[in-house]
Formats: sequence, C-alpha cells, structure tokens
Amino acid sequence: MLSGNSQQAAQRAISAPPTNGETQRLASDAIRKRLEGLPRVEWLGQTIASICWIASVLAYGISSTGDWLQLFAASSWLVANIAAERHARSVPPESPSARR
Repeated sequence: MLSGNSQQAAQRAISAPPTNGETQRLASDAIRKRLEGLPRVEWLGQTIASICWIASVLAYGISSTGDWLQLFAASSWLVANIAAERHARSVPPESPSARR
C-alpha cells in the first residue's frame, strides 16, 4: 500500500497532462503504428507490375503456349507478392525474420 506522500504523487501523475516530450513520443508512436499498417513501396510496385502484366496478356489475347506461360508467370508473381506481405504482417517486429 502506498504511503500518504506516495499516494498523492501517484494521483498527481495520473491526472497530470503529458509533458511535451511525452506528447511527441505518443504522437510518433501513433504515426509509426499507422505506417506499419501500410504496404511497403516495393511491395506496391511489384504488385502493380504483376497486375499490369496480367492485364497486358489478357488485352493482347492468348494465342500461343508462350502467352499461357506469361499469364502463369505473372499470376505466380502476384500470388507470391500477396503471400510475402501476409507473412511479413504475421511475423512479430522483434523477430529476426521481420521485415523492418
């Protein structure tokens, strides 16, 4: 149990507004958490490129085995990008295999 002085100090600490440094730290933590939820630029670029590749194959039509191979390669690239991002989000940040 807290003594009289300790109890008063605890009450002041609970009701006291955060200092400037604490406010900045809380704000930077909030920004960091929001940014962690966003996909990385590299991932976005590769995903957009693979979707464009798929669209290109479909727009020009599939008329040969090479077209099917290109469609398969672009689709595989897209699936790999999605799987990598899901894995990166499931790994805790302190883990050595984490993305950041």
